[in-house]
Amino acid sequence: MSINSDAKKQYEASRQNVAGRQAPAAPARGGRGKTLGRLIRTLFTFYPKLLPIVVVCIVVQAILSAMPATFIQRALEIVTATWESGDWASVSGSITTLTLTLICVYAVTLAANFTQTRLMAIITQGSLEKFREMLFDHMQDLPISYFDQHQRGDIMSYYTNDIDTLRQMISQSMPNICLTVITCCSVICVMVYYSVWMALVVILGVCFMAYMTKQLGGRSARNFVAQQHEISVVEGHVEEIMNGQRVVKVFCHEDAAQEDFDVRNEKLFRAARAANMYTNTLGPILMNLGNLMYVIVALAGGIFIAFGTPNVSVSGLAFSVAVTVPFLNMTKQFAGQIGQISQQINAVVMGLAGAERIFELMDEEPEHDEGYVTLVNTKMENGQLVEVETGKHTGRWAWKHPHHDGTVELVPLEGDVRLSHVDFGYKPGHTVLHDVSVWAKPGQKIAFVGATGAGKTTITNLINRFYDIADGKIRYDGININKIKKNDLRRSLGMVLQDVNLFTGTVMDNIRYGRLDATDEECIAAAKLAGAHGFIERLPEGYNTMLTDNGSNLSQGQRQLLSISRAAVADPPVMILDEATSSIDTRTEAIVQRGMDALMNGRTTFVIAHRLSTVRNSDAIIVLDHGRIIERGSHDELIAKRGTYYQLYTGAFELE
Repeated sequence: MSINSDAKKQYEASRQNVAGRQAPAAPARGGRGKTLGRLIRTLFTFYPKLLPIVVVCIVVQAILSAMPATFIQRALEIVTATWESGDWASVSGSITTLTLTLICVYAVTLAANFTQTRLMAIITQGSLEKFREMLFDHMQDLPISYFDQHQRGDIMSYYTNDIDTLRQMISQSMPNICLTVITCCSVICVMVYYSVWMALVVILGVCFMAYMTKQLGGRSARNFVAQQHEISVVEGHVEEIMNGQRVVKVFCHEDAAQEDFDVRNEKLFRAARAANMYTNTLGPILMNLGNLMYVIVALAGGIFIAFGTPNVSVSGLAFSVAVTVPFLNMTKQFAGQIGQISQQINAVVMGLAGAERIFELMDEEPEHDEGYVTLVNTKMENGQLVEVETGKHTGRWAWKHPHHDGTVELVPLEGDVRLSHVDFGYKPGHTVLHDVSVWAKPGQKIAFVGATGAGKTTITNLINRFYDIADGKIRYDGININKIKKNDLRRSLGMVLQDVNLFTGTVMDNIRYGRLDATDEECIAAAKLAGAHGFIERLPEGYNTMLTDNGSNLSQGQRQLLSISRAAVADPPVMILDEATSSIDTRTEAIVQRGMDALMNGRTTFVIAHRLSTVRNSDAIIVLDHGRIIERGSHDELIAKRGTYYQLYTGAFELE
């Protein structure tokens, strides 16, 4: 009863935390400007030739869009003058010239619009492709600690939500805003040319419309950013529940999962409702303000004409119908352009929020690699070790160690691994390993045992340099591993983990993942060595059987045998087996154990196991407790000591 009560309290507390969590605030103005500038520079880097052409097309469209007003003014002047003179014969030639000129203007505008649209389609989709490539490439360089600290759903949202907001912003919002701004500037210039007084009336109205856009658009933008954040939260939760669907059903937590989802979905609803409420309100308000400004300009023009007000303008024209009518058209055009900006504000803000997240990921510190010692294939020639051409697999490896004096030493890779007085903590001030010293001679099998959290897996992570030590030394064949390039270091280490990851592809593809240049014959030989060849041949299409969903159509033991085969084809001199048999039954364990024994033969091996029966034949067994080595020795030596290992082995107390 108490367990259920505690669980319920924890669940309710988690729900309150979800409900009370605040979405991040919208980026500061300086931050948005900086992000926009970086985005534009990046786009110009992607397409240094196409983007200037697009800009020219936009400028041409914007300038030409202000010209029809001048044609209307000229046409009205001609008609008015002809009405007074009565000479209608001369009108047709002038009107025809104006009409043909206007047709040419519209034709050029259409051509510029067509060119811009086609080029923007190329630029948009190409840029999104390059952004995805940049994200994925950079993600491969990030340290393991980054993925330990971030949920998969949140990482996936970079490729879905954030990239999608960029699509809308690049393809539509940025060109439209650029076109609108240049058009507005062109229209203002034409307005001032014809009448400063009328232009001031329009500008005052536009200032009020801009103020309303700022007030409503700013609130809408903040809520759109919150909406984008909540979408990533919901998607991350859905992915988590889908991956753990079996656990949900086993514990009959369908209703609890639904309630938890409802809390997150409710927050998304509220953010989306507020965002769309403001943006849906802004459009009608600006439209009616534009209509009101149109009426005011018409009244002002009528008053100026009626009272004979002197016109202040560059053109020198007096107030007349020929001036007022084009102004009305320009006012309508100007109000429409302001409305266009208001419609694009939210897309721009969301796009900038997505770009900011993308750039934040791009700015994450990659995994540092200061190593200079590389792993090379070698052969014996005249009694000396000689490096062979890249791509040739001789089965004989060596460390290529350049020295400061310019000489290069080839150190045979034997698998001698030594940790000396190593201290380590995942966070500063929280030490996990204390003064750990471990040595493994070539070909030895070293086993780590101890309770969960004792530091067993941490040691193997340090050998792989997934994390760097705080103090002490780790040497590999006498070379400090900090001097070895990480890729070369990890290439010399094979790992078989408890949690097997199989990728979508054939069985052969998954085995070849251990060494991409391995031939089919080498992959089959590795499967035979691991003991996987028998069950693979019984599959519907043998080695060509397609695996999906992490190999869900295979048993846990079969998946583990494929993992061992993958490690075998890599042919590493050092193996790390992290509780590789802890999640399979005893009968399957015997099969897998035979495969691992074949794999470990002649290799330096580090084994982590809860089942102590699997480590009896180890050359040395190291007992860990809270990050400290408390015992070391062979099975017989530790049994004779009657210490912690003896108590674990005889069942005096169990591993937790």
